[in-house]
Amino acid sequence: MNQEIKVPRKLIEVSLPLDAINIASAKEKSIRHGHPSTLHLWWARRPLAAARAVIFSQMVNDPGYERYLGRGLNKERAQKERERLFGIIERLVRWENSNDEKVLSEAREEIWKSWRETCSLNKDHPDAKTLFNPEVLPAFHDPFSGGGALPLEAQRLGLETYASDLNPVAVTIEKAMIEVPPKFAGRRPVAPEPPGKTQQNLDFEWTGVSGLAEDVRRYGKWVRDEAYKLIGENYPNVKITKDMAKDRADLKGLVGEELTVVTWLWARTVRSPNPAFAHVEVPLISNFVLSTKENKDVYIEPKVEGDRYSFQIRIGIAPPHLQDGTVNRGGAKCIISGTPIPFSYIRDEGKAKRLGSRLLAIVADSKNGRVFLPPQEEHSEIAKSVTPDWSPDTKICHWPGRTNVVEYGMTTFGDLFTDRQLLALNTYSKLIGDAQKKCLSDAEKSAQFRDAIDPKLTPSAYSEAVALYLALALSRLTDISNSLCRWENTKTQVRNLFGRQAIPMMWDYAENNMFAGAAGDFETSLESLLKALVRLPAKGVGFAITADAQTQTISTLKVISTDPPYYDNIEYADLSDFFYVWLRHNLLEIYPELFTEPAVPKLSELVANPYRYDGKIAAEAHFLHGMSKAIENLALISHPGFPITIYYAFKQAETKADAGTYSTGWETFLTAILSAGFSITGTWPMRTELSNRMIGAGSNALASSVVLVCRKRDRIATTISRREFVRELSAVLPDAIQEMTSGGGSISPVAPVDLSQAVIGPGMAIFSKYTAVLEADGRPMSVRTALQLINRFFAEEDFDHDTQFCLQWFDHHGWDAGLFGEADVLARAKGTSVLGLKDAGIAQSSAGSLRLLKPGDLPPQWNPVADSRVSIWEILHHMIARFNDQGESGAGELLSRVGQFSETVRTLAYRLYTICERKGWSQDAGSYDGLVRAWDSIETAARSVGYTGTQISLFGEPKPGETISTALKKKTRKKT
Repeated sequence: MNQEIKVPRKLIEVSLPLDAINIASAKEKSIRHGHPSTLHLWWARRPLAAARAVIFSQMVNDPGYERYLGRGLNKERAQKERERLFGIIERLVRWENSNDEKVLSEAREEIWKSWRETCSLNKDHPDAKTLFNPEVLPAFHDPFSGGGALPLEAQRLGLETYASDLNPVAVTIEKAMIEVPPKFAGRRPVAPEPPGKTQQNLDFEWTGVSGLAEDVRRYGKWVRDEAYKLIGENYPNVKITKDMAKDRADLKGLVGEELTVVTWLWARTVRSPNPAFAHVEVPLISNFVLSTKENKDVYIEPKVEGDRYSFQIRIGIAPPHLQDGTVNRGGAKCIISGTPIPFSYIRDEGKAKRLGSRLLAIVADSKNGRVFLPPQEEHSEIAKSVTPDWSPDTKICHWPGRTNVVEYGMTTFGDLFTDRQLLALNTYSKLIGDAQKKCLSDAEKSAQFRDAIDPKLTPSAYSEAVALYLALALSRLTDISNSLCRWENTKTQVRNLFGRQAIPMMWDYAENNMFAGAAGDFETSLESLLKALVRLPAKGVGFAITADAQTQTISTLKVISTDPPYYDNIEYADLSDFFYVWLRHNLLEIYPELFTEPAVPKLSELVANPYRYDGKIAAEAHFLHGMSKAIENLALISHPGFPITIYYAFKQAETKADAGTYSTGWETFLTAILSAGFSITGTWPMRTELSNRMIGAGSNALASSVVLVCRKRDRIATTISRREFVRELSAVLPDAIQEMTSGGGSISPVAPVDLSQAVIGPGMAIFSKYTAVLEADGRPMSVRTALQLINRFFAEEDFDHDTQFCLQWFDHHGWDAGLFGEADVLARAKGTSVLGLKDAGIAQSSAGSLRLLKPGDLPPQWNPVADSRVSIWEILHHMIARFNDQGESGAGELLSRVGQFSETVRTLAYRLYTICERKGWSQDAGSYDGLVRAWDSIETAARSVGYTGTQISLFGEPKPGETISTALKKKTRKKT
């Protein structure tokens, strides 16, 4: 491969319709029915829309002219062609087009067209037969495939697809998504029709995996029905008596009826620390409120009599003293004596296995909707009388803040379930094995398997496929059938355990009826899975494999797009043991290579976990070494005709006074990529994280994702000095920022929230194309220093002197007052004065201090034409005031008077947004972000008013090469 390979730039290395991708990704977050995420929970999936767009634009050539290749179009025609390709992407990313063959075929044709062009350019290469066969598309591989979104979308785009991961739970999910469906597409079900249904017409078209899905449904129903026969008596109904209906208008018409219980609500109990009541198990209750639905308020009223207590159901809004429970962040209290119960006491009791449970209430379905009933002794006794045959004894790894249950004596995964839940899950597990045998028998009788040409498509393989989906249904059921599920009183429903990436302690919990036909019922869980199954592509070929990204060879000559681990964010190996123990219980014989070990492998997982790797330094070294090795492996063996795309989910910034704003994970990740020999040719910010993401908004959580576009660094790359690097940044970044913020054609401008990430692309493209950037002492520049230099190019030199002062003052003080002396020194340094700022109407000075005026403090009728001292700062904040008060039309009218400075005003809004975001000033950040997002509409409103032209006489047109600040300085007069 010594001869140079001719590789056209790909679309993703030049431009993307970010708005369309982000809008589709955001919309997808609200889709549940039929989305692959409902096949089985995985904690961090990329949106399918983003995955499709990235892979498509990674494989399609940019139409721009490249002289050294002698291909492409001139600038004007190339832009028109890009807009056509953007149109394909905009159609491709819509959820409703996920399985639209017309749209998908259009995208596949473009991929083939670009591939054949690339093959033609390299037809004389000595390895052309291997590397550039125009009749065979390169296959796709994701070496950190996780939940499988990227491999799934590659398969949808027509590529032979490979997914690999170290985590066997992830690989199992991927097998169910990309490997199994294509094998059994277009086949009829083999199970007999359920009783009461007529046989399907023989010529009924079982498209995709609808036949397989129907078999999973039929055998799943058999499993559920058989389970009910075996253990249904442990899930009793509740009969409404006259006594229960007394003083309960909602129960009057239900007397004598037997209602199906939906949920039993329990509280954990602990022995009272008060010596007088040490014999009493007192409840730990977080909330006495059962329902806050409009006109359906319900709460629990505890009744204490001596050393005994009971619970009554009351209709109406809970009185203030019952809107909380007996436990809060500070600890608990004894319901009988009021004695404080510290968490240390509860932890000790838990470790001694002395925590119990007490039934709080029963939730049942009725013809009038859901009703809440007081606890029944019979129901409590039944729940506590069962004995499960098996309980998962795998230990829970303890890491503070994520698995706090361990501190309360819940040390194995079996401890997370009630005995009744364990009994049901064990029963279902046994019946899944029986269903597999029934399916095997039925498939052996089916002509479609007797006549199968492919020797791998055997009755045994088919029955194993059915068992796979039944096992996944049971596994996903465990997420909402454990003793850590909470009752959500705003929606009157049970919420699953994994609302975030943690296994937290739950004091009062909800236990679903596994035969109620609602959430927590096996058949209900199965139906959600099947809705996702029938929407899978089920075309082509897919493989899901266990492999370590650091040493795997699957990537050889394949297209790579991947979403690797994020430094210290989530230890998926520890969390996924929750599902692994049940999947292993059901699938060990089918996939022995996946489930050999008793738990998910941990040590090779690429996360910087200080608890696992003996301290922060060792953990960071583990992550950097492993990630560098994995990325270097990709650089060596991936297909040379394509860039590699890598997702990275940003954390909110870590800030230190002596180092500015930075993110250790991001820097470590970039260092790994550059050390592997890659250069970065693009970064694309994508809003791929949930706004209500699993890790709460108050934590240092994932903020957004960036997609890095990487190519192998040129073999003849050289070193440059820091001064040369800064000079090159100065030449490139201003134009790049201008292009990002202004957009053009169908290219959407980058939003303020994303600009600081997007600008990293052109900046790191310069940094990474050299083997090193050398500091004055000869040492290589660090990634952190390079990022700091890049971020400085939200340059303030493009602004007038008053604006320069305000920018720096705002960065230090916001809208708060600061010392007059400090302001005076800064004003002199910026070429202005405190008196001038005050006279300009943008600052207020009194009592030895100075503060900037907020938009709401500014005069509402301000006219820039009549103002003799105008700054970009003043224009922007008057526009915000008008926008807040009068909307787009009001802001547009003001803009019509200062139209020549439109781009500079918007640039300042971007800059101020980055300051507010870094400082955590969310309200001010929202003001700047909102103005920029409405900018196109504001400009339209300005044009409808008609630009007055008076701004020319006021400021004069800047000459070529002259900055706005110079033009303002020349024409701004000091007020008198």
